[in-house]
Amino acid sequence: MTDLVLTEIKDRILIVRLNRPERKNALTHAMYTAMGDALEQARDDTSIRCVLFTGTSECFTAGNDLSEFAAGLPGDFEQTPVGRFLLLLASATKPVVASVNGAAVGIGTTMLLHCDLVFAGNNTAFQMPFASLGLCPEGGSSLLLPSWIGRVRTAELLMLGGAFSAKEAVRLGLINRVCEPEQTEASAFEACQRLAEKAPAAIRATKALLNQPTMAALRETMLEEGQLFAERLKSPEAAEAFRAFMEKRPPDFSRFE
Repeated sequence: MTDLVLTEIKDRILIVRLNRPERKNALTHAMYTAMGDALEQARDDTSIRCVLFTGTSECFTAGNDLSEFAAGLPGDFEQTPVGRFLLLLASATKPVVASVNGAAVGIGTTMLLHCDLVFAGNNTAFQMPFASLGLCPEGGSSLLLPSWIGRVRTAELLMLGGAFSAKEAVRLGLINRVCEPEQTEASAFEACQRLAEKAPAAIRATKALLNQPTMAALRETMLEEGQLFAERLKSPEAAEAFRAFMEKRPPDFSRFE
């Protein structure tokens, strides 16, 4: 595994830590591969009862590394590192918990939709700025969010792409608890310990029942989103948005129809 994603097993919990603080944990293909490998490890190792995703007290992830993703996705979405990771996360049979602080941008928000428990620091800023980058929703967000928070609220978050706080995320039912940043991971780990003490087959059965109503549609949606996302990465709109991001200026979409 890349040292940009660190893993350790503690108290039957697989801790997956994003470890690229100098780039605000911006995700590369190699980091997605490492996170996918961790999910496969948790799936196959019967001694692991729970997975915890975390970053630092300052940052979860600023989303995809645009300098790498500007080149597009390497192959069919399902076989790409990001596609593999998202599908493994959505189909995980063991509980997944997240500890989130600071930036939680793009995938940093949408991956949380597949977690069973989410704890966020009061310094967290969630954001899904896909349309602002000339892209489209991913991670099953176009299916899950409307059913959870309603269509118009989802449209606001996905089309306008503004940031929202941990307090607002609790109100929307997207996370469980707001913490002091220094206590977020400890609170999440405590929840993992409680899950690890439960009857494991009962926990897996409960998770399966919760996921069953949307599982088939979710996979189909994620693949459709992924294909369109890959196409949008190659679009002139995305090229303008990425160029504007690198040049630290607002994008100019006035010439596009």
